[in-house]
Amino acid sequence: MASRARAVLLAIVFLFLVYQVAAVILEKDNVSIGQLTPGEIEEKLQECPLVQSLNAHKVSTHPQTSSVTSRVFSVLFPGSPAVNALLATLYISGPPNFLLALCPPNIDPSSLSVMVAFAVGGLLGDTLFHLLPEIFLGEVEPDRVKFVMVEPNKNLLLGVAIMVGFVTFVAMDKGLRIATGGNGGHDHGHGHAHGKIEGGEKAAASAVASGSEVRAKQEAARQRKPNGTTTAPEPTSIAEKEVNASVKLGGYLNLIADFTHNITDGLALSSSFYASPTIGATTTVAVFFHEIPHEVGDFALLVQSGFSKRKAMGAQFLTAVGAFLGTCIGIAVQEFGGSSSGLGAEVHGPGLFGTSLQWGDMLLPFTAGTFLYVGTVAVIPEMLETGPEKGKEFRKTLTQFSAMAAGAGIMLAYVIPPCTQDT
Repeated sequence: MASRARAVLLAIVFLFLVYQVAAVILEKDNVSIGQLTPGEIEEKLQECPLVQSLNAHKVSTHPQTSSVTSRVFSVLFPGSPAVNALLATLYISGPPNFLLALCPPNIDPSSLSVMVAFAVGGLLGDTLFHLLPEIFLGEVEPDRVKFVMVEPNKNLLLGVAIMVGFVTFVAMDKGLRIATGGNGGHDHGHGHAHGKIEGGEKAAASAVASGSEVRAKQEAARQRKPNGTTTAPEPTSIAEKEVNASVKLGGYLNLIADFTHNITDGLALSSSFYASPTIGATTTVAVFFHEIPHEVGDFALLVQSGFSKRKAMGAQFLTAVGAFLGTCIGIAVQEFGGSSSGLGAEVHGPGLFGTSLQWGDMLLPFTAGTFLYVGTVAVIPEMLETGPEKGKEFRKTLTQFSAMAAGAGIMLAYVIPPCTQDT
């Protein structure tokens, strides 16, 4: 009896210990589940046998191939996200500015309409085909399936960031219009809302007309004088001086706006490379094609504002510093603000408003908002303007839409994978 009692007692103690250990394990599991990041949850899901079978099926039916563009991008961007972002900023800032040496000083920015339409197609294509899907769903991985975890308020915060980017550009354009007395502002001009200042162009035309009138009056006065006598040149009118001052003011204000907008270009490049190499490369291409007409248009406006060709080129190189500044700011936000997804995802403290989002996650939707502004508000009004010649306007419209389709097609071609037959 005594031995049986001891056995029963030992069994009870053993069961009690097992219960305590199980309770501790369950409690530990519950705490860890609540603290898992989206990336860690994704890794846990990959351990599921069904998910592993889906991964094997995806690899067998959609083998990974290396395209020419992928190999080119791997050569152009061989480093970390920070290094690649800086390289991309150099690519989009250097060549377009060096091309200004080949531009005649009297180039008409309106002649760039086809190039602008091509650039806008690229910007809209990059936004709709790459940035927005990356923001809300993430990037497709070639060797495994991916799951999206829906969090309360996450999509709402991402939408707010997109709207903030859009409204920021509205405020910048509105501020420029106020600074120029209501005549300024940014047309599509040369893309990225850096359009030529209408008031500045009108002022430049008025300045030329005023100068011609003054010279005509001086010539008429000489003809009325007897032979052998000369008249002192009449002083420049006050109105002409005021017009010239307005033109110069428009040029300097455009430089300030250009510098500020280049900062957003840098933010776009840094946030896209931290999202993925593919998003970074396509964003670089889109921004590059938009920078060419943008720089040429700004160059023409500065020349109209009284800058010499050398000084106008120097001013454009100076504004390019804004792109590097924006890139460095974006890198700092990504490195120190944390990111819940993308390359080098690292969570720094609790997420924003109870979600897994970090401050670094808000840069990419902000960029998408600015690109949406550029591709719609900054360009569509100009494309809707028509002249009295119907045939000419129809041909111009077809050319612009074809250029937009070509720009968007380049972005789309990089999204669609090559077709492969099932084996």
